[in-house]
Amino acid sequence: MSSEDFINIKCLGYRYGDHTALDDFNLSIGKGEIFGFLGPNGSGKTTLFRIMATLLPIQKGKITVDGYSLNETPNEVRKRIGVVFQSPSLDGKLTVRENLIHQGHLYGFRGEKLKSRIAELIQQFQIEERLGDLVENLSGGLKRRVEIAKGLLHRPEILLLDEPSTGLDPAVRLQLWKLLADLNRSEETTILVTSHILEEMENCDILAILDRGKRVALDSPERLKNQVGGEVLTIETSEPLRLAENLQNKFQLGLFQDGNELRIETREGVLLMQKIHESFSDQLSTIRLSKPTLGDVFLKLTGHNFGSVS
Repeated sequence: MSSEDFINIKCLGYRYGDHTALDDFNLSIGKGEIFGFLGPNGSGKTTLFRIMATLLPIQKGKITVDGYSLNETPNEVRKRIGVVFQSPSLDGKLTVRENLIHQGHLYGFRGEKLKSRIAELIQQFQIEERLGDLVENLSGGLKRRVEIAKGLLHRPEILLLDEPSTGLDPAVRLQLWKLLADLNRSEETTILVTSHILEEMENCDILAILDRGKRVALDSPERLKNQVGGEVLTIETSEPLRLAENLQNKFQLGLFQDGNELRIETREGVLLMQKIHESFSDQLSTIRLSKPTLGDVFLKLTGHNFGSVS
């Protein structure tokens, strides 16, 4: 088995009644990668995460982790994964120390071995001074640190994080991603992250973009953004259909419409912006030029805005 096949997903399918959440999904993930699953609500990423965390059974297809089949030997897979859920899994009425102790007991840790492991984690995550605090009294950022420490207590090879930044302010999100990068370097932990926050997913080595149960792209964030031509013009207008028709007739432009917003990929950003402003200023509310984002990549690949899928 090569390092690229550390996690292998073949022909994975999952349905909720008549709704298809995952449709013939295939993927390989390398050992030691920070790997992101990017998609809006309803794209299938949370279902995929739950299956990989052994919380949902495999209905169709196969997953192997480090050579072990999740279909046939789920307990071997569970030994190798740590999970941090989107919803808090800490007991708020217990202290930080008590939460970590009870997590250790679940994995057979006792006595000096457990005490030593907790000592390592509290130093690594800088929570030494909060060990005796009730979890319910911690800030959101500190709770996330404890959640991740708890998920790592049994030294898993793989850490799965489902929307880890939910409810965190931007500064705390930056701290969280620095912590994850340090963990990845120091422990060579393979980190799998699901998220709908576009900006933070640029911290991943590789991204799989999901839409309606299918994988529509797989590459590094930078190479994905390079698929979008040059720059992106974003125009807000009260008359999107009329302006779109005018732009196409005058400049033969390809564009995307999302509500009152028009987006145009271009390699002549400043010049085109000036031409549009000179010709149709009365139809413009705002016009701005920017570098491509992962949202632009999603729009290009799927034909609809990242936030428009329910």
